[in-house]
Amino acid sequence: MIEHNWSEEPRRLTEIIEAIDELVTKVWYNRHQALREKIEEGIIKIVEKETFPIKDHATRPIQRNVWEGALRAAARVEERIGLEHLGPWDDFEWGMINGKLSALRWVLGDEWDMLDT
Repeated sequence: MIEHNWSEEPRRLTEIIEAIDELVTKVWYNRHQALREKIEEGIIKIVEKETFPIKDHATRPIQRNVWEGALRAAARVEERIGLEHLGPWDDFEWGMINGKLSALRWVLGDEWDMLDT
């Protein structure tokens, strides 16, 4: 058996979970910003009540109350993490975010490439 002389202490579970939460939050925030752009461009409409069935998921409308909740959530993220840490990111940086998320989840027992957010 090989002995390892680790010079650093392993991360605590709480630290790993906090890092996963921050990475997932950054992914959510980026998706929120993409949705915000589509709303501003008129591609996606805000409606009082969503109707079903949905004909086109790419332009699916969003209910006003849901959108207002998302705006409040985004403001909390901006306050918690800071705009300077919320992108935009290039392809390399996105690869790093997803790689970190995948590795941390693997340590906690998920399969490799588990990137559900």
